[in-house]
Amino acid sequence: MFRQRLYSFICIRDDTQGWARLYHRCMLVLIFVGLIPLLFKQEHELFLWTDAAVAFMFIVDYILRWLTADLRNPKRGILAFFLYPFTLPAIVDLLSILPTITVLNNSLRLFRLSRAIRILRLISVFRMSHHSRNMRLVLQTILEAKDSLIAVCYLSVGYILLSALLIFNLEPDTFPSFFDAIYWATVSLTTVGYGDIYPTTTIGRIIAMFSSFCGIALIALPAGIITAGYMNAIQTKIERNH
Repeated sequence: MFRQRLYSFICIRDDTQGWARLYHRCMLVLIFVGLIPLLFKQEHELFLWTDAAVAFMFIVDYILRWLTADLRNPKRGILAFFLYPFTLPAIVDLLSILPTITVLNNSLRLFRLSRAIRILRLISVFRMSHHSRNMRLVLQTILEAKDSLIAVCYLSVGYILLSALLIFNLEPDTFPSFFDAIYWATVSLTTVGYGDIYPTTTIGRIIAMFSSFCGIALIALPAGIITAGYMNAIQTKIERNH
């Protein structure tokens, strides 16, 4: 009975109210607080205290989810406890906790922390799916539309490679390496156009124009797919509530 209440407390649902909703809101705030040190190059003593608070709450949340793993996957029974640390959400949670712990260890001079490891803090953003119903709805929409999105990705990658191959062979002086051509094709396809590298011949410019027009269509496809799926999910949710 206690674990059932605990599971309903940490698992975000449409009917989440009271202390459970406050808990999830506090966790969302802690996720962003844990990213604040990345905004500064220097270490501040205040960050050590905030890191300790964030690490403590993240560890508690991880343990609570581990203790209720069988309630999340009742079909697996007791096996769910052993499988939980190897699930994607658990791995994301663990990686988001690790940088904070290493910061605390660094303060005790057990070993020095490189700035590259601190970037792992960004993984904590993915924890939002645990505590935000809107985020869970977006992720669910993306998963349901994964086949269409994968098809668009294949099409985009194929078109980038084809454009890069064409421009690389047509303008070898402008694009000294194939990576430069890939970079230009990606920038052109997304219609960003930094202007740091660009074709200089007539045929190259024609390819650039065609690539930009195709980019408008290809970039719009994922946005349309996700938006349509999200609106359908919201409509289904409204109908279910009524």
